[in-house]
Amino acid sequence: MPSFFKGSRVLLHTVLIAASLAMVVPFVWQIITSLKTLSSATAVPPTFLPEGHWANYGRVFDLLPFGTQFLNTVVMALARTLGQVLFCSMAAYAFARLRFPFKRVLFGIILSVLMVPPQLFIIPQYQIMSDLGWLNSLQALIVPGLFSAFGVFLLRQFFLSLPVELEEAARIDGAGPLRVYWSIVLPLARPGLVALAVLTLLWSWNDLFWPLVVNSDPDTMTLSAGLASLQGQFQTDYPVLMAGSLLASLPVIVVFVFLQRQFIQGIAQTGIKG
Repeated sequence: MPSFFKGSRVLLHTVLIAASLAMVVPFVWQIITSLKTLSSATAVPPTFLPEGHWANYGRVFDLLPFGTQFLNTVVMALARTLGQVLFCSMAAYAFARLRFPFKRVLFGIILSVLMVPPQLFIIPQYQIMSDLGWLNSLQALIVPGLFSAFGVFLLRQFFLSLPVELEEAARIDGAGPLRVYWSIVLPLARPGLVALAVLTLLWSWNDLFWPLVVNSDPDTMTLSAGLASLQGQFQTDYPVLMAGSLLASLPVIVVFVFLQRQFIQGIAQTGIKG
């Protein structure tokens, strides 16, 4: 029996190490490529050592309004994150704790959105933004991402795992649903809120398709769309593209490093109750 568990432990660690390498190697290759010349980056067979070509990072700022696009990305990501944490938590609390007609039907309709490919919403969303006169604006980037069915589902499952005794005590003291939600439930749900915030921030920061569709002006683009514009039809300067991608990735890496413990805790506590 001990030898069996020891063999299983070795196998588990082997799989984890292989998975870690599969995720880390592309990132390391990105760093190495960003320090090469174009000829070295496209050489066959490939070279595996960086050449210290730091000028690629300077060229990113020459080819793109990097500061403006970085600010656009920060504003979009933070606004979407705050909106989803607020609106999704309110809807999730209603579905988890309140009683109202057609509750299960409405929740089923929201869940059905998760089964629809998001690309199907692009045309109607674009038409709405066009009718509102919001094309090439920050509003067009922010508003469609202020709410998500996934956020409602995630937080509803988290709220169901919370004890109801404190909420019942607050109601006995005369607190209404909004006061219970704001003063009791939200502080207890901090790990779940952080998990949703991190997921939304990463999704918003990496969002490419919608920013490419709705904004064509470089000064209103996000970093993902701006970096996509560096890919040419016949040739792409891969070292510059990798340098820009690395610069764009650093903020979200820092955010995840600082919030990873609460993020993991929030995901682990979600789904305890159905």
